[in-house]
Amino acid sequence: MVTTDINSREDQLRRLLENLSAYIEQFHGGTVGFVSLEGDTMKVKLGGACLNCPLHPSTLHGWVEGTVHQFFPEIQVVEDL
Repeated sequence: MVTTDINSREDQLRRLLENLSAYIEQFHGGTVGFVSLEGDTMKVKLGGACLNCPLHPSTLHGWVEGTVHQFFPEIQVVEDL
C-alpha cells in the first residue's frame, strides 16, 4: 500500500510539472520535467530556453520550487540536474 501512495504522489508531481512546463514553454520557451523523487528531494530537468539563462535560479527556486511547495509542502528541496 505504501508503494501505491508513493506512485500516486509521483504521478501528481509529474502532472503538476507538466502543467507548469506548458506555461513556461508557452510564455518563456523553457521546459521543466520530473526526474525523480527521493525522500523530501525532487529532482527535475530544466530545458529549452532555461538552459544557460541567467534567470535559471529564479525559475528553479521561484516558479518550480515555489509551486511544488504550495501543493506538496513535505518536498523540502527541488534540484535541477
